[in-house]
Amino acid sequence: MTIAPIENTSGVKLGILGTHLGFLEALVPDENGRLPRNADGEFVIAAGAREILELSPVKVDLIQISSFGTTLPEEKDALIAAVKDLGLEPQLVMMVGGFNPMNPADEDEALAQLLVNLNAALRNNITQVNSTSIETWMEGAPPANDEEFQARVAQNIKLHLRAYREAGLENSCIENWNIEFLRPGEFQTFTSLAKLRPILTGLNEEIGKPFFKALIDAAHCGDSGLNIPENEAIIAAMGEADEIGPFHCSVPTTRGCLSSDDGWVGALLTANAITGKLPSAFVELFRHDDPVLEPLRKLDPGHGIDTTLGRTYTEVMVDGLIETVRRLNNLKNRGML
Repeated sequence: MTIAPIENTSGVKLGILGTHLGFLEALVPDENGRLPRNADGEFVIAAGAREILELSPVKVDLIQISSFGTTLPEEKDALIAAVKDLGLEPQLVMMVGGFNPMNPADEDEALAQLLVNLNAALRNNITQVNSTSIETWMEGAPPANDEEFQARVAQNIKLHLRAYREAGLENSCIENWNIEFLRPGEFQTFTSLAKLRPILTGLNEEIGKPFFKALIDAAHCGDSGLNIPENEAIIAAMGEADEIGPFHCSVPTTRGCLSSDDGWVGALLTANAITGKLPSAFVELFRHDDPVLEPLRKLDPGHGIDTTLGRTYTEVMVDGLIETVRRLNNLKNRGML
């Protein structure tokens, strides 16, 4: 069945990522710093995005691109140009690793990786950057006490403030830096909105404006240990402080079809919308059998459940876009946007 075009009347931009294509297959550079390409020599991310655009009855405005510090600069630039040619506005999701951003001894190395990605954004006139740069993925231990937690907050503020200043982000093309927390197990310290927020508040107090915001992911909120009303209350407070960044329509635990979300995407999308500060909503899926995500399947077997029900992952992404735009349009229609 062909679905008629669906206009996005909400005023909230709609976006996609490339995680449904597989990390090694599409996102991670090889040992020479080159990004995956298909048999025709096209970037897998660009080809996958075009496939969604051709199938979707919903206009897609944005794409978030995972950006690794080991990718060759010319590869980053070429991929950014390729998605712009598709009519998509690119954002970078800065992927950093091999260091502990909470450890003062790792500060210079962490800074170097951040600057590689920030310079790519500046070079390509990108307005929004995102990152999970506050902690190392699936390593370390929780803080022993509040004093240790506060020290980790302070070190993150110091690191990200240095990156802001040394990259020259003041009065640059970059309008916001949106930081994402991850679920317990993926992170050990900053595992909820409540724990992320002190970093954002501290950074914004230092620079005197709400430049650093939260990339709020429904999946991580759902797996964080805080319930829906607790997350809604924090989102409302963050809205008042203008700390609301992009929203990820992503499902707790399964990270699959939005129909498996048990109400989290709808509730938290609404909570973000009614703040009046929501700029964009992205549909994000992970492959249930992605080899890179085997540690997550060991952490929680629910992450490995196949929710496609006979569809391709591109088709599941398109279904997610349709559901998201209908939710946004209805929020607008009901005076909540």
